[in-house]
Parts: sequence; C-alpha cells; structure tokens
Amino acid sequence: MKSIIIAFSCVFLLNSCKNKEKEPLKHDKNIAEVKYASFGNTIIPDDAIKASSMATHYKTMQVGDSINSKMIAKVTNVCQAKGCWMTLDLGNGQDAMVKFKDYGFFVPKDIAGKEVIINGKAYVKEVSVGEQRHYAEDAGKSAEEIASITEAKRTFSFEADGVLLKQ
Repeated sequence: MKSIIIAFSCVFLLNSCKNKEKEPLKHDKNIAEVKYASFGNTIIPDDAIKASSMATHYKTMQVGDSINSKMIAKVTNVCQAKGCWMTLDLGNGQDAMVKFKDYGFFVPKDIAGKEVIINGKAYVKEVSVGEQRHYAEDAGKSAEEIASITEAKRTFSFEADGVLLKQ
C-alpha cells in the first residue's frame, strides 16, 4: 500500500512539471495585430507618447534644448521632392518639423493624414527665412506663399532615427 501511494505521488508530481501550453485569454483573440512599415532604425511601438503630450513638452523648452522621445502623431505634410522631411500635427494648430537622422532614410511622399510613431530627439529651433522658403518650395507652395515668408520662426523640431507607419 505504501509503495502504491509513493508511485501515485511520483506520477502526480512528474505530471505537474510538464510545460503546458497556455490557453490565450478570451479578449486576446479579438485584438487585431497592428501592422507597421518601418523606416530607419528598427523601433517598437511601445511607450510612444501622444502628440498633445509632446506639445506640452515643447512649450517648456528653449531654443537649443532637446529631449529623447518617442511619439505618435498624424502626418500633416511630406517633402514632395524625396520624402526627406515631414510635419506632424501636435494639436491646437501646432506642427513639429521632422527630419531624418544623417539624411539616412526617407518616407513615402503620400502619407499625409496617416499615423506614424517616431523615435529620436525633440528640440526647439529658430528657422531662417531661407530655410522656411526651401521647405515651402518642397511642399509645393505657390510663389506668392513662398514670398510671404519674411521672418525667422521658432519651430518645434524632431530628428527621427526610426519611423513606424501604421498600415
């Protein structure tokens, strides 16, 4: 009788040590995986802050200040020459100018209105009249609109080392 109890205990103990495949939670089955196209460095979508939160950070920064960040925002404009820059909507009529680290990659020219996650360095910059006119030309603005740019402007900028484009 004692050996039967010991044998039963051993079988029970060994059975409990098996790696069993876990059943996914019911709500996990209903979540669709979001797909992204990746540009530049490989980044993951986790921990990205909303554009409106980034706008709050920008307001407290001075020209020359910078912070490392990852943000999610909607694209408002893209360089139509190469896709070498884009602007993102921060809310309340504010945009952030995004350039790509070391001019190392470009984004598609047709992504205005789409959502992206960018990773890199946010900073505040004063943009000269000449640089503003160059961007206006790249964006396809009219000669009158380009000529109306007459003053340097404080801008919210971002140097992205990686971009995820929501598909």
